[in-house]
Amino acid sequence: MTTQQQSNSLQDAIWNGSIPLDIRLSPSECRIYDQADSYLYPRLSYLPFLLSRLHAFFASFLIDPTVAPHEAWFSYEDVPLKWHYPLGLLYDLFSGASPAHAEGSDRDDHSPSTEQLPWRLTLHFADWPGDQLVQPDAEGKVLHDAFINSVKEADFLRNGTAKGIMSLSKDDSTQLWSAVVEHKRSAFDPISQKLLYAQGAPLRHIPLKIYLPSSPSASEHSVGHLRVVQSLVTPYPPGSKEPQTLGTALHSLLPALFPSRKTPIHAKSVLHGAVVPMSAQIEGLLREAAYLDGWLHLGLVMTG
Repeated sequence: MTTQQQSNSLQDAIWNGSIPLDIRLSPSECRIYDQADSYLYPRLSYLPFLLSRLHAFFASFLIDPTVAPHEAWFSYEDVPLKWHYPLGLLYDLFSGASPAHAEGSDRDDHSPSTEQLPWRLTLHFADWPGDQLVQPDAEGKVLHDAFINSVKEADFLRNGTAKGIMSLSKDDSTQLWSAVVEHKRSAFDPISQKLLYAQGAPLRHIPLKIYLPSSPSASEHSVGHLRVVQSLVTPYPPGSKEPQTLGTALHSLLPALFPSRKTPIHAKSVLHGAVVPMSAQIEGLLREAAYLDGWLHLGLVMTG
């Protein structure tokens, strides 16, 4: 298999990745119904796109039938889930499922528990956790703006300017959002390629966010039970002619967790449900494995 074929195969696997969901209505909001609505949902997509269907499914069993779909929120084991995070990221961060390993790689005895499928989520229509979640609107504008702002930030980091996303035509902007909502790759890829490979703009920084397990009493940068680390990551380490790898980037950003640039001693990095080798070049990861908003959202799993 050629390098291009491997790249295409990886991108196909990421785009087609999905998670079985078992969604139950919160018992405190349900009159009699105790069954679940099941979905096989794309890893790259967002939970709010399910709300209209879920509201229609559970409407006749709600204690308050006047509640609107956009007032709903999801939780897992009493942790409210950030609705603007892709489903795959949420699953990797919270489910406790073991990430996939490359064939022949070493495993250890400290891996997370076995696969938690289907992923059982609770749907709420009351008691919005305003201290942890921003309230969406009925028209979906808040979700749209959150996604586009994330795309703009990624564009700015890559190119030193957000001119790429800002200069898209109205038709292209509409096509981009519709492709995200409908999970339609044929419509998404042409616009994504314009942003990832902006003509005449050298890649300046890698849009990378790292999510660390954290206690509920952690600092203001905690997200639920997570801490999000974000810093400027260049395609090449300062003063080096060798491409930046995941290992060199993690060692620079989190040296206590990653004292080695080659071996994951205290933690492993997970992207799209799989452990990422420390030797992986960070620019290649961006080109082939970024989420729909143009970011590498990397979860950490502690190994000891």
